[in-house]
Amino acid sequence: MLKVETLITTMRLTEPSALLSRMNVKHNYIIGNQCDKNEVQKTENGIIVSTDMRGVGQNRNNIIERSNADICVLADDDMVFCDEYESLVASAFENNPKADVLIFNFINESQGRRVNGKTKRIWYHNYMNYGAARIAFRRRPIVYHSIFFNTMFGGGTPHQCGEDTLFLNSCLKAGLKVYAVPVALASLTDDRESTWFKGFNEKYFFDKGVVLGLAHPKLGKLLALLLILKHRQYKGVMPLSKCLKITSDGFKYIDSHGEE
Repeated sequence: MLKVETLITTMRLTEPSALLSRMNVKHNYIIGNQCDKNEVQKTENGIIVSTDMRGVGQNRNNIIERSNADICVLADDDMVFCDEYESLVASAFENNPKADVLIFNFINESQGRRVNGKTKRIWYHNYMNYGAARIAFRRRPIVYHSIFFNTMFGGGTPHQCGEDTLFLNSCLKAGLKVYAVPVALASLTDDRESTWFKGFNEKYFFDKGVVLGLAHPKLGKLLALLLILKHRQYKGVMPLSKCLKITSDGFKYIDSHGEE
């Protein structure tokens, strides 16, 4: 039986038992708690890693390195897992033996998130549709290929989003097999303000440019154009020419700073 471990990222945690109860996580977990101290606390069913570092990428990388499980499930602290989620994850990987990474559904799909209606291979044309909280992976190939989260992207970093996109991009570049499956593991409470999304403003489009320029140096500008034309929610936010100008500034940032 595959060992499944849930890797939870949170900040300023004061009551671990309350968090675990709310998330419906009972065992086999590592909590990455960004706070103002550095310590590792072993509990009966898991580990709490407290650290004064900042950035969601740093947090995820830290607990990935500490895991010894066959399968790691990435989780945010606003998720509520169904009772059987560990067996669902294990079965999904057993049913997809070639998969290194699986992308799951949420129980309460909302906010325009992509729903997996069937099992399908994820390639470069569709990998940017998914966030980290839907991802589970076989730990061995991830660590073997030194695939970790870029610590310059995501909450608490200079670039507010994109760490999940760059993570999946690294998986594809390493030749790992990524699949989306029609299996839902958890719901989102959606009871808090986003830690990074403040609307389709200049910061949003600039960071999109940085992410696309880093992930796709040759095709990034074309992908930015297609992205802006495709998504209706961008329309009316600002003129198309300005959106493209700001994303282009993001590409120039990569050119001037090199890889992040």
